[in-house]
Amino acid sequence: MNDALVPSPRRYALSFTTGALLAREGALLAPVYVERRDWEQVRDEAVEGNLLQARTYRTGVRLVREAVKRLSTLSDDEVELLVETTASERAHLMWAAACRRYELIGEFAEEVLRERYLILASTLAYEDFDSFVRTKALWHEELAAIKESTLQKLRSNVFKMLREAELLSEAGCIMPAVLSERVAAGLIARTPSDLRFFPTQTATEQGTAS
Repeated sequence: MNDALVPSPRRYALSFTTGALLAREGALLAPVYVERRDWEQVRDEAVEGNLLQARTYRTGVRLVREAVKRLSTLSDDEVELLVETTASERAHLMWAAACRRYELIGEFAEEVLRERYLILASTLAYEDFDSFVRTKALWHEELAAIKESTLQKLRSNVFKMLREAELLSEAGCIMPAVLSERVAAGLIARTPSDLRFFPTQTATEQGTAS
C-alpha cells in the first residue's frame, strides 16, 4: 500500500492547561446558555460582565473560552441538567465534556482509567499517563515534540480533573463512578456510549446519585 494514501492521525488538541475540571464555571455559564441558546453570546456576556469573577481580564477571557469549548460538547439537555444538578452530577458531566473536547483525555480515560478499573487494578499513577503518552507519540508527532514541562502540566491537570470529578482519590486509588440515572442516560445516548470515559461497567450496574 502506498504510504501517501494512509491518512495521518488527527492532531491532538493540547490546550487543556487552563483551570481543571471547571465545574464551578460550568454551573455559572449553563444558565446563560439556557436563556440565550448561543455559545458566542454566552462567551461575550461572561467576559464583559466578568461572570466568572476572575482577578484579571485576561484570566477571565481564558477561563470563559475554555469553559465554553467544553460546555459546547454537551447536549442541550445536559446543559440544562447542569443548572439544577448535584455537585456530583456536575462533576461527572464536566468530566465527560473534557473527554469529548480533548481526544487525548478521552482516550486516556477509556484505554487506561476504565481499563485498569475493569481488570481490577486499584490505582492510577503518573507513570500510567506517561506510558500512555509515549505510546501515542509513536503516531502523533505533536506529542513527541512537547517539552517535559508541558507534559508535566498536562498530566497534572488531567489528574486534578480526575480528583475533582471524584474518580480518583488523593492517594491515587480509582473510585468507581456512581452515576445518576439522568447523567447516565445522556452518556448512553451517544454512539459509542460515553460511559467508556468512566470507571464503571454497564448501564444496568449504575447506582443513583443522591
